[in-house]
Amino acid sequence: MTSIPRTIPTVIRLGIVALLGSLLLGYSAAAQSHASGVAPVVKPAGAARPINADELQGLLKRDGAHPLLVNYWATWCDPCRDEFPDLVKIDEQYRPRGLDFIAVTLDDLVDINTEVPKFLRTMNAKMPVYLLNVPDPEPAINAVDREWGGALPATFLYNAKGEVVYKHFGRVKADELRAAIEKVMSGK
Repeated sequence: MTSIPRTIPTVIRLGIVALLGSLLLGYSAAAQSHASGVAPVVKPAGAARPINADELQGLLKRDGAHPLLVNYWATWCDPCRDEFPDLVKIDEQYRPRGLDFIAVTLDDLVDINTEVPKFLRTMNAKMPVYLLNVPDPEPAINAVDREWGGALPATFLYNAKGEVVYKHFGRVKADELRAAIEKVMSGK
């Protein structure tokens, strides 16, 4: 009878120990991340998060630190689609200078995983995007501004105190919006 050299079982045992060790290290890192409450957050390109009217109001509140630009839009709205490239450029230009910018879509919830992300990826949009998910948008629209009838697009600029300093219903002119942003950023 031929015997198996003892080196093979030792090599296999070392491999198993290495495999188990790496699994335990991975589990330990995951457990520490979970225990500390810190988890890596990865926002997929073009992701939009559904929000209700109360959450929208929370987003509009200012802490005195930064002005806020909010654009209400939808993928089915041609003027919204036409102005969006300018808004992406404005976000890229002013976010590093302290302007917060969010986009709120009034698309149907069924489009949150199809049309909305597809459009946002095409536009290379980096600003946070939310989908207003309410049974009747009228109360939310009235809470934003009583003069706004809900027509899209609609753009609002808030100063750091949360006061509306600029609003535009319909396709916004990029130069006009930039002038309003410059004014609020300079504190005038």
